[in-house]
Amino acid sequence: MRTLAATIHSHFYRRNPVNLRSRNFSSFYKGVDERSIEEEAERKVGWLLKLIFAGTATAVAYQLFPYMGENLMQQSVSLLHVKDPLFKRMGASRLARFAIDDKRRMKIVEMGGAQELVNMLGSAKDDRTRKEALKALVAISKSDEAVGALNEAGAIPVIRSTPDSVEYTEIENYKLNLLTRFRDLRHDIPS
Repeated sequence: MRTLAATIHSHFYRRNPVNLRSRNFSSFYKGVDERSIEEEAERKVGWLLKLIFAGTATAVAYQLFPYMGENLMQQSVSLLHVKDPLFKRMGASRLARFAIDDKRRMKIVEMGGAQELVNMLGSAKDDRTRKEALKALVAISKSDEAVGALNEAGAIPVIRSTPDSVEYTEIENYKLNLLTRFRDLRHDIPS
């Protein structure tokens, strides 16, 4: 009986790692917890860096935007004086983007941009330069006063003499748009 009791006692009270399985799972879950905590920390640091970048970009933009108005328009008109067609195209493209309302269109005309665009169109040797000049002239011609200034600058004969392009169909569309605009303005003026 003693041996039976000793066997049962040793069988039930063995110090085998009974919770070995739970220990492995707890260490597994502990690793997952550490990993998720690490991922969450990385995510928070990432957002912090993004916020710092956005704040810096906002501060820089806030400092630069006051200088981008009239000064940048004047620089764009100045680019039309350069002999390189690339710089002329860049200036014309900028002026086309600036000509969003009548006030800005007239400011471009006052700065001499309309006359320079007409000169650029007359002296352009490639289709891309002609296209950008015509595009800028179309943008400026949405104002009646600007169309009058373009007419005084001699834009009509220069536009008519601009050759059509096989590569850029926009050139013909811009020419037609401008000539229609000049014709409409002439009909609106009482004789």
